[in-house]
Amino acid sequence: MKRLLNYIYFLFLLLTQTEVAHAQANYLKITNYKVYYGWATHYPQDWMIIRQFENEGKNYFLLVNPQTLETRIDEPSFYKVKPLTLSEARDFFRNSPYIKAIKKAERHSVNTQDAGIENGMPKQTGISLTADLCPSHRPLDKRIFTEIISEFQKVEYPVPVALSVSGIWMKQHQQDLEWLKKMHAEHQINITWINHSYNHRVSPTLPLKNNFLLLPGTNINFEVLETEKSMLKNGLLPSVFFRFPGLVSDRQLVFKITDFGLIPVGSDAWLAKGQKPQAGSIVLIHGNGNEPVGVNDFIKLIHSKTKAIAKKEWLLYDLRESVDKEFENKSDSTAQ
Repeated sequence: MKRLLNYIYFLFLLLTQTEVAHAQANYLKITNYKVYYGWATHYPQDWMIIRQFENEGKNYFLLVNPQTLETRIDEPSFYKVKPLTLSEARDFFRNSPYIKAIKKAERHSVNTQDAGIENGMPKQTGISLTADLCPSHRPLDKRIFTEIISEFQKVEYPVPVALSVSGIWMKQHQQDLEWLKKMHAEHQINITWINHSYNHRVSPTLPLKNNFLLLPGTNINFEVLETEKSMLKNGLLPSVFFRFPGLVSDRQLVFKITDFGLIPVGSDAWLAKGQKPQAGSIVLIHGNGNEPVGVNDFIKLIHSKTKAIAKKEWLLYDLRESVDKEFENKSDSTAQ
């Protein structure tokens, strides 16, 4: 009973809406936040542990269901736990969609731009929508969300969307963040929160090979872990996905990200660049107000699919489910 009450209290702090943003951050005093790998089981489900932290003296894990890519926060006492090294954890769960997706991302690590997972199930009659929230002085482009709710609410409720959020955006756009959390809490949209780095540094003059997270002086541990801490302090549940700022990376950086237990997510349809979505595409638009062309193109796209949407012949897919379904029936040899 004590364990249950502690867990409920933590979730209350994590999910409670507050009128004053900095007051909410003060409720969650997350310390000793670190990468931690292990196996955790509570019959009948096995989980992979990827983070460990403390909140007001109590220990918590961030866990991943390796079959569904679902994440959760929970106390260690609820599980039988075995600490593992990264290589041991990856070997233990090697046949899972989660580890297969990580391996696919690593195989696609040679591209300077758009490394990682670029699409989901090719047989899907629809797309997975991802919207990036990079640092911006402009407000959230709410048209994205009002339009998908309007078009899909009769056939998909809540409507799935994946948001790549940067730490600076969360810090500077508390009202917009609260609006998104409200939409999620009211089950109008179902948000998968993607780590998009904390600072999202960029140079207007440097070439891509030396830009974004490849800029000299980048502290990748801070960029990844501080963003996750900010997510938790703002009542968001981190997913297992990571999106590179500018979609820019190199092979070494991709492997650094997968060493955090994260799956780099690219896109085969960045709409503002004129890329056309196909069945199963991971579509990229920017929801931070900086790319209205991409948002306009997306709105035109879903309006063109109105009849197909009504017949459930063209849908939006949860990114977790899309990636999970792509790998769940593939043999282990495929993932090597």
